[in-house]
Amino acid sequence: MTALASNVVRFARGLRRAGLPVGTGHVQDALRATELVDVARREDFYWALASVLIDRHAHLELYDAAFRYFWEQQPLARAASTSAPSPGADKGEPLAQRVAQAFSAMPATDDDEASNERPPADASFTASRQEQLSRMDFQSMSVEDMREARRLLATLRLPVAPVRTRRWQPDVHGRQVDLRATLRASLRGQSEWIPLKQRRPRLRHPPLVALCDISGSMHRYAQMMLRFLHAMTNDRDRVHVFLFGTRLTNVTRQLRHRDIDTALAAVAGGVLDWGGGTRIGAALNEFNLRWSRRVLGQNAVVLLISDGLERDRIDQLSQAMQQLHRACTRLIWLNPLLRYDGFEPLAQGVRAMLPHVDDFRAAHNLNSLLDLARVLGPNNNS
Repeated sequence: MTALASNVVRFARGLRRAGLPVGTGHVQDALRATELVDVARREDFYWALASVLIDRHAHLELYDAAFRYFWEQQPLARAASTSAPSPGADKGEPLAQRVAQAFSAMPATDDDEASNERPPADASFTASRQEQLSRMDFQSMSVEDMREARRLLATLRLPVAPVRTRRWQPDVHGRQVDLRATLRASLRGQSEWIPLKQRRPRLRHPPLVALCDISGSMHRYAQMMLRFLHAMTNDRDRVHVFLFGTRLTNVTRQLRHRDIDTALAAVAGGVLDWGGGTRIGAALNEFNLRWSRRVLGQNAVVLLISDGLERDRIDQLSQAMQQLHRACTRLIWLNPLLRYDGFEPLAQGVRAMLPHVDDFRAAHNLNSLLDLARVLGPNNNS
């Protein structure tokens, strides 16, 4: 393998460590792309790799920061860095720190890379490490912190208490006589006495509906919440997940896949407005019109995950929230902005939504999701 090819492979690995979905097929396409362009022209080299290593426009910002960080340090690429300025403007400190941590953690050689990726003998977290990670904001996590947080998110569950339905089921210790079953039993036997059959109300978990904001201001939080919602979808039945930015998308079927990477790849392929603008009112209005009657029956609980920064009509947002609140048993709003101690509902969208929610809670770290699990537990579910 040539020095340029080796650097392309290492660059792809760094992108994957930084959080981009770069697989083996992407790396092979990148190697072929370098053979079709003049690598001495920086702009051609930049876009040749971008066209095969990233699949969504939302990934371009991270790719640009990673390209400038990695290729400006490679001796072989310096000739390709002199003809044109780097596309894109300078990015914020959190993104630069994330890229630096991803590439600095890579070993110097491929052999070291292979040995470094072997799982450690004891992968369990210490108690202090877990506590520190649980309090850390998703927005400020490093690449390694995010990797550990994702593993913990896959184990979280929401213990929503079952509710009584109008149906019945047989129970030898039930307090009510099942007349129909008793009469059927009396026809089978020839005994002089009729055995009484008992029954009790059937209990079932209520539907859980999640509406998650995937606009630009919610990008990092939405990524982590999707992993949390994937764990819930595969843990119990009647979980429905919708994503919205400028439009509403039902991703319930995609998240039912057991493999998290496959599920998220399917979600990415079906959602067109990731990291864009926000039209909360229009999205909720579409949900009320198309999906409310289908998924909000039998004491449904709704999780609304959004920062409430509406850019559309506020009157439409207020009406949609009121209609949604009436259709469900409990409406819980999870807002990452509550991570600030001095948070006040100053934004018009937040003020329009607050009167129509039952619980207003934070959703910016693992502790906030653990608190949500306690709130939805059997002793607190209303």
